[in-house]
Amino acid sequence: MLNWENTTQPTATGATGATAHRSATDTDTAMAPQHKPDQTAAPAGLRVRAADKRIINGRTDVNQLVPFKYKWAWEKYLASCANHWMPTEINMSRDITLWKNPNGLTEDERRIVKRNLGFFVTADSLAANNIVLGTYRHITAPECRQFLLRQAFEEAIHTHAYQYIVESLDLDESEIFNAYNEIPSIQAKDEFLIPFINAIADKDFKTGTPEADQTLLKSLIVFACLMEGLFFYVGFTQILALGRQNKMTGAAEEYMYILRDESMHCNFGIDLINTIKLENPHLWTPAFREEIQDLFKKAVDLEYAYAEDTMPRGVLGLNASMFKSYLRFIANRRCQQIGIPAQFPPEENPFPWMAEMIDLKKERNFFETRVIEYQTGGALNWE
Repeated sequence: MLNWENTTQPTATGATGATAHRSATDTDTAMAPQHKPDQTAAPAGLRVRAADKRIINGRTDVNQLVPFKYKWAWEKYLASCANHWMPTEINMSRDITLWKNPNGLTEDERRIVKRNLGFFVTADSLAANNIVLGTYRHITAPECRQFLLRQAFEEAIHTHAYQYIVESLDLDESEIFNAYNEIPSIQAKDEFLIPFINAIADKDFKTGTPEADQTLLKSLIVFACLMEGLFFYVGFTQILALGRQNKMTGAAEEYMYILRDESMHCNFGIDLINTIKLENPHLWTPAFREEIQDLFKKAVDLEYAYAEDTMPRGVLGLNASMFKSYLRFIANRRCQQIGIPAQFPPEENPFPWMAEMIDLKKERNFFETRVIEYQTGGALNWE
């Protein structure tokens, strides 16, 4: 089984070359013009060779899935398909009863739920836009494109899941879905992310120069390491902590499935980033690395401000200062995964139970549903 916490380290070996990177989508063309086979490098009728494939700026036919060069991308695609789930399979009746009970949850707990939904209902839409409008369009390895298509669908499932929770609890939809315009801590995170979508979604943006390729690589790092790999973890921890106390167990189960999907997305993105580095070492300049390090520091500050906003007082055995340690712990790990120095002093993980939930080797201790067992029904065990 794949371990969602430990990323595959791409290696360059003979004909297989390096492993993965990059993503974006052009909804107007089946093949982006800049990625059409070059007639001098790939004459008409010449079959694709795996050794000729590249993650970006490739000249092989993007419509020919095989032969595989980046087999890890295909394996992740197959694993994601096998783990398919739908939000409406999860029973929300206990959550509804608890939410409607005036004494069922404290006001602090209700704030956590609503702030969480307020961020996530738009966050996964941003992630999907980044893939569909940007990343997919610039990736020239079809096996990586295949995963990106699956990832975009999963982002839609996640948005569906949050909407399903909002509808089940009969929350004010306009309040939740406009939180990214009205709640400063949520708005700040989205405003941090959006320029990195716009840069690669611009119709005039093309890879092929060091500057453009670095723009794409930067966007990939922001979305894999900082959005899916950092910005989601305060919310995941808070809702799963509720579930561990036998509260909002339906919502917690939805979040558990989403966490597993997002862990895969993060790991795929890291493999993609590291492969681009292997295939294009000239992009990984000292100045570029310094810029990435600054982005990590900014992202940690933004997510900590969000933690303080969602949790102004201690609740669920959690407090904001614990999240400062947790965010630094995660950020250091993400830095190391893409080959830059840790940006913060060493921290212990204050939530070791989160690591267990992410660790697929222990999945059967947590899941009894079709997502793992390939059968319908069941629920998470929070014991």
